[in-house]
Amino acid sequence: QVQLVESGGGLVQAGGSLRLSCAGSGRTFSNYAVGWFRQAPGKKREFVSIITWTGGISTDYADSVKGRFTISRDDAKNTVYLQMNSLKPEDTAVYYCAADMNFGTVLLGHGDYWGKGTLVTVSS
Repeated sequence: QVQLVESGGGLVQAGGSLRLSCAGSGRTFSNYAVGWFRQAPGKKREFVSIITWTGGISTDYADSVKGRFTISRDDAKNTVYLQMNSLKPEDTAVYYCAADMNFGTVLLGHGDYWGKGTLVTVSS
């Protein structure tokens, strides 16, 4: 079992930055792919970013956040981060992290483990 807890959300003005954290417990992340997803009010949940380090670090981003968001990890803290810069009002959503041993499963939004989310609100 893996327990995931997101933190770092809040209210920020457009153009600002936030760093989200996804802290894992129960298992180390070293064998898992970890992804970030978001769901805006009235919209479907969408993929944001993913990181895996099985066989080497690999990351991917949704086109809408490329160049603005950066995913990273801290093995010592068993935590994955999402640095969000140049935030836009359309980034407003609840952000969730998900983990699974299978990269593709996480990428498709079907990871076994999910956190409860953290709210990001970007004002214009």
